[in-house]
Amino acid sequence: MTLTPNQVQTLTDEARAALSRRDGKAAVAALEQLPDTPPLTLAQAHLMAGNREAGELAIDRLLEREPRHVWGLIIKGDCRMQAGDSRGANAFFRAALDAGAKVAQPGPDLRTALGRVQERLAGLAARFEEDLRGTLEGMGEAPSPRIADALDILTGRKQIYMQQPQSFYFPGLPQIQFYERESFDWIPEMEARTEALRAELLGVLDDADGGFRPYVESEPGRPAKLNAMVGDARWSAYYLWENGALVAEHAERCPQTVATLELAPIPVIARRSPMALFSQMQPGMHILPHSGFFNTRLICHLPLIAPEGCELRVGNETRPWRQGEMLVFDDSIEHEAWNRSNSTRVVLLFEIWRPEIREAERDMLTRMFTYIAAYES
Repeated sequence: MTLTPNQVQTLTDEARAALSRRDGKAAVAALEQLPDTPPLTLAQAHLMAGNREAGELAIDRLLEREPRHVWGLIIKGDCRMQAGDSRGANAFFRAALDAGAKVAQPGPDLRTALGRVQERLAGLAARFEEDLRGTLEGMGEAPSPRIADALDILTGRKQIYMQQPQSFYFPGLPQIQFYERESFDWIPEMEARTEALRAELLGVLDDADGGFRPYVESEPGRPAKLNAMVGDARWSAYYLWENGALVAEHAERCPQTVATLELAPIPVIARRSPMALFSQMQPGMHILPHSGFFNTRLICHLPLIAPEGCELRVGNETRPWRQGEMLVFDDSIEHEAWNRSNSTRVVLLFEIWRPEIREAERDMLTRMFTYIAAYES
């Protein structure tokens, strides 16, 4: 039956009035008589009347024509939640956020709705994580550290950090943030000498001249470094070995420290390594996130002065420095550090070969790096 303009207007007014008073059944009755009823309006009326299936069918027709219709995606997500389809709801809500981000000037109603979508996504994620962790706990044993990390990444508690050295990348190495002290047979002997090394450090610190200089310095004949820490003496270094050369004056003052370094598998590369120093962080210092130049090495910290409140983050994991307990980490993974204490923190810092690199590969890398250093000089 063809409706007259007056009949169309009357039904339209009835539908609007019914929607305003949240009478879904009356709104549906009026809208279904109208030609070309907007699917979004019809869906809202069906849902208001408690008829999810009919409302979802109307939204499906809308999304067939406009797959990125923000309101359609939001309502479809709501329908999937009501149907108990958490995965479907998650997918449509994420699509709605993505589409909403492309709206140039969203109105207040849309901003409110997208905020609600974010809350629902957070709730879905929390429920998913709770159920998943409960499933694993039901196995009767705690998950391994790798399973725990994988679960944290899956649920968004952690992000993925990869080796991103600034200068040289060696492929095929495991992505390990901190290596455990127990993995290295030379570490116990070095840790046992902590007090002797600390005594030599205190002697250096008592010297008015000190010999410490900013850890990050500009290089003569090179462009200025765009680094906020350039010249900042709050992070400073006292070199025992620098660019492969022994700093004779410092070595004479710290003979036990120099001798102790011989325990570690330190690379020997002309103009480059060994590299060993006392690294000092003043109170309040924050070393900003950065990554090192090579992934062929690991960095070792033997804490000699380690007040509480001093921490090192490598990738997803943060560990405190504890006096006499070695920290070994991959500095080609993003890392940062803090001294939140009221005292200075000092570690003995040096580099070692990564244990996964075979002896023949170390020889080849040594020759390669020696050539590069000579070329650059």
